[in-house]
Amino acid sequence: MEHDNAPLYRVEHAEKKVESPAGELTILRDVSFTVSRGEALAIVGSSGSGKSTLLHILGTLDHATSGSVLFEGRDLGALDAAEAAHFRNRELGFVFQFHHLLPEFTTVENVAMQAVIGGMPRAKALELATESLERVGLSHRCDHHVTTLSGGERQRAAIARATLLCPKVLLADEPTGNLDEKTGSLVVDVLRELNRDMGMTLIIVTHNRELAASLDRSLELRSGELYAQTSF
Repeated sequence: MEHDNAPLYRVEHAEKKVESPAGELTILRDVSFTVSRGEALAIVGSSGSGKSTLLHILGTLDHATSGSVLFEGRDLGALDAAEAAHFRNRELGFVFQFHHLLPEFTTVENVAMQAVIGGMPRAKALELATESLERVGLSHRCDHHVTTLSGGERQRAAIARATLLCPKVLLADEPTGNLDEKTGSLVVDVLRELNRDMGMTLIIVTHNRELAASLDRSLELRSGELYAQTSF
């Protein structure tokens, strides 16, 4: 796959340190890499390798202690809380291992909720939510309560919610972690279709090597350090 030459993300010598009862812990150490527009990238590593922390830094849910993280040349570490929230809402979508859907609402209401909270008229938000659910193959489940959905359907609904406003980047943390192999494969297919058809940059944290190998490239972290970069 060909990408724009100017990187979407540029991470340079990023480090993350935290204080603990045992003293200062280094979660990430001197991590540098770029992410191209439209790329599908896996971040792999064992538990405790720092991969989720790195994803949170890319999503401005956390910040590096030192080094820089640039998005389209903009220093994410320099954003205040309000600016970071605005950036997340405008540019990013998030999918986590747990779908965080609200059981008292229908599928389409769950997907539309972010836009309604953001001030979009309800009718327009529901229209966009219906289109987003259609993209992930769930148009027939729009009016069902999420408690009636299977695990795979709930995760696809979470993807529809995350991509409702067509963000530039979709950040996914172990999106198939709670799913069986077959269902997980279907979810990955949906993510790849969004990446391919919408040009959405996809960054997935996973311990699943097979999933990682289905993407364009992978970064492997070991004990907070970038151990290897692999293109597929």
